Amino acid sequence: MTIKDVAAKCGVSVSTVSRVLNNHPDVSKAVREKVMAAVEELHYIPNNSARDLVKSQTSTIGVVVRGVGNPFFASIITAVESEAEKHGYSIILNHIKSGEDELTAGAEMARSKRLKGLILMGGCYDYSPEQVASLDVPFVCCTFTNTFGNLGKDSFSSVSVNDRDVAKCAVDHLIANGHKKIAIILDSICDRSISELRYKGYLEALKSSGINPDYDLVEEIQFFDMRSAYEGTLRLIDRGADFTALFVIADSLALAAMKALSDRGRRVPEDCSVISIDGIDMSLYSIPTLTTLIQPTEDMGRDAVRTLVSVIEEGGKHVHLRYDTTLREGGTVAPPKKN
Repeated sequence: MTIKDVAAKCGVSVSTVSRVLNNHPDVSKAVREKVMAAVEELHYIPNNSARDLVKSQTSTIGVVVRGVGNPFFASIITAVESEAEKHGYSIILNHIKSGEDELTAGAEMARSKRLKGLILMGGCYDYSPEQVASLDVPFVCCTFTNTFGNLGKDSFSSVSVNDRDVAKCAVDHLIANGHKKIAIILDSICDRSISELRYKGYLEALKSSGINPDYDLVEEIQFFDMRSAYEGTLRLIDRGADFTALFVIADSLALAAMKALSDRGRRVPEDCSVISIDGIDMSLYSIPTLTTLIQPTEDMGRDAVRTLVSVIEEGGKHVHLRYDTTLREGGTVAPPKKN
């Protein structure tokens, strides 16, 4: 007698039986009683090793994280692990470097680990049908969507913020505080990814307030890491760029930029205001506390799992969820000094 027999007897999925046997709370009383009655009637005795084997072979979700060491993903991964467990799934994590191909990594995982589905974090924004053809399991883009690609919306799911709108909100906040000379730190203005979208939001905020963009205030650092952000900020200062505020596209990069400002004798926010996006935990402990737009990472992680499980188990439709951010007023934004 197997867990599949119990599931068939009850007319529910194997993962539902697994959740009942593991005392997960997200099962109704009626379903729980039905499953336990079937267990008793069929004299089913759960076997831990067999149950683990079933999970590893048929109830496993792969999570590919593009960007080794990016602290933004930590709370999302925690939420994914917790929600997956509630639904009777285990997860396998695969961290890859920013320049590596998450689709290839995901396809290899799906084949070798017999995955039921994939969650891709920090991936590219320009997938084509040909590129995703190697993925033979459902997938969810978590923290991004296919803005620049030509995938049909019914072929994948996504959970993310609107990067362009969030960037505009960040720069609007600087403008509302009286800043007109606003610099930006980002990977590239044309990377077909997050930097390009947030750069467009930056430009939109400037133009809507009648501020002429100045490319001398744009610092492209090419690599998404703190060292590159630190060095890029030094270059911005050392070439004599005239700015009173700095928009950095991510919190971790903003912390490095603040260190560079300090090393060049510029106080935050007295000499230069700083704002960014993400809301990572470490940004609470900068001096002063970083002003940032917080992404709802726990909601995004949970919804990524729920969406994927719906597609896997119920043949549910793919969905594209968008989230609002919350402005956290830290201590890094103030009006510019009057000359």
